[in-house]
Amino acid sequence: MKIALINENSQAAKNELIAASLKKVVEPMGHTVHNYGMYAADDAAQLTYVQAGILGAVLLNSGAADYVITGCGTGEGAMLAMNSFPNVICGHVEDPVDAYTFAHVNDGNAIALPFAKGFGWGGELNLEYIFEKLFGFGHGQGYPKERVVPEQRNKKILDGVRAVTLRPILDCLKDMDQDLVKGAFAGEKFQELFFANCQNEEIAAYIKTLL
Repeated sequence: MKIALINENSQAAKNELIAASLKKVVEPMGHTVHNYGMYAADDAAQLTYVQAGILGAVLLNSGAADYVITGCGTGEGAMLAMNSFPNVICGHVEDPVDAYTFAHVNDGNAIALPFAKGFGWGGELNLEYIFEKLFGFGHGQGYPKERVVPEQRNKKILDGVRAVTLRPILDCLKDMDQDLVKGAFAGEKFQELFFANCQNEEIAAYIKTLL
């Protein structure tokens, strides 16, 4: 699984710690981490949580990533931004139980973490435990056991509703402020990581026109 990490500007200083915690847990499982930054608070490319949502949605819709880890001060804004786009189901995760139940009940493909609120002593341990529960036990298997069938049925219903209510990703991107969208792809390693992993030629072609 290709797991993308995205930090917005208010919590960019924690990127190295978050990336190290994520890699420590998931690389032994056979997953690959692609760190899209921001890498430091003074990066030339300053991503807002809205732009983190744009970037995350493009990575998932293009096949450049299979899962996105993002967040902001509280995690709420990043979650809302991610869930504004098609083919993205982003959960708000604060602890390992959130991670486990989101993976098995909601079976999403992104999480938004609070990187400021409640992030103190032991913060990196909480991240490691979250990533263990998120990626170490499979997805979509339901919880608790007696709720498996209705939960899996409800997930399929939700996917059907979202397919009707959300427009294709390229339509969304082209109708947005193009400077806002372009800024989402301005990260130092974006082009190196994205074009090597993108599996959607139409999305890649559109992004090339912006860059």
